Amino acid sequence: MLIDRHGGTGFKLTPQRLAILEYLDGNTSHPAAEDIYREVKKRFRTMSFATVYNTLEVLKRHGGVLELTIDPERKHYDPNTAPHHHLICLKCKKIVDVHTDFKINIPADQRQGFKVTGNHIEFYGICPECIKERRS
Repeated sequence: MLIDRHGGTGFKLTPQRLAILEYLDGNTSHPAAEDIYREVKKRFRTMSFATVYNTLEVLKRHGGVLELTIDPERKHYDPNTAPHHHLICLKCKKIVDVHTDFKINIPADQRQGFKVTGNHIEFYGICPECIKERRS
């Protein structure tokens, strides 16, 4: 669990931070900071957006969330830090996980001396909800 992973890392678990961690734990919607703020503010009316943003920054530094910059309009956060890829709807910007390992070999003459240690692939398309909406 996300909460268990951050209890002993010097990460002060305030009620607000616990609420943020609870919201993120198992969340597969890849929320933006604004989404998290909007949801958690329902429980903590006086919470600031800065609290959410700063908590996400600490989590990112400790490896608790991945920051996804696949949407140029805003960053999204993924509590699943295991290697995986993403499929993004071009219309509504929905992001879903792809848990398939793709074997991609970059020819040595294209690596420019890099030692490849991992990859992240982004797939783009139109989600079922947007396809259905188009047909209506």
